[in-house]
Amino acid sequence: MNNHDAIAGYLPLGEEIWQQTGGNVHAFVHTVSTAHSIHGVTKSLWAHDQRIQIVAVEPAESAVLSGQPSGSHKIEGIGIGFIPPLWQPELVNEILAVSTDDAKAMARRLAREEGIFAGASTGANVVAAIRVAQRLGPGATVATLIIDSGTRYLSTDIYR
Repeated sequence: MNNHDAIAGYLPLGEEIWQQTGGNVHAFVHTVSTAHSIHGVTKSLWAHDQRIQIVAVEPAESAVLSGQPSGSHKIEGIGIGFIPPLWQPELVNEILAVSTDDAKAMARRLAREEGIFAGASTGANVVAAIRVAQRLGPGATVATLIIDSGTRYLSTDIYR
């Protein structure tokens, strides 16, 4: 969590998003755990265009980045219950909270409708990305990540 070098490991991911969108990206939406990945992607994207909106996602039940108390949630891999040591709020434009129920429902929807077999953290990413896309309107490109596999959730209520 305190490894400053880990952020640099995500710079290529921002470059990949920039290249795959042909530089036509309006927002990047991503869940927060250590904050390394969102900050690395932000630095990379903002090197191209600082108008790109960066939206951090956290569990609604434990929205500590938004100033709420830590709480119990079931979105594995994110929402660590405290502000990550390397969190840089100046590298995000907005923080969105997504409930565990919404994240799990989206994970099931992704599997059923899109053939994307993922977990609740991916579901949270997609829920928040859709919210941002609806706000930005038609023609906006909103990028997010499929960050986990559904395999580890087969015995949970997501896919049971």
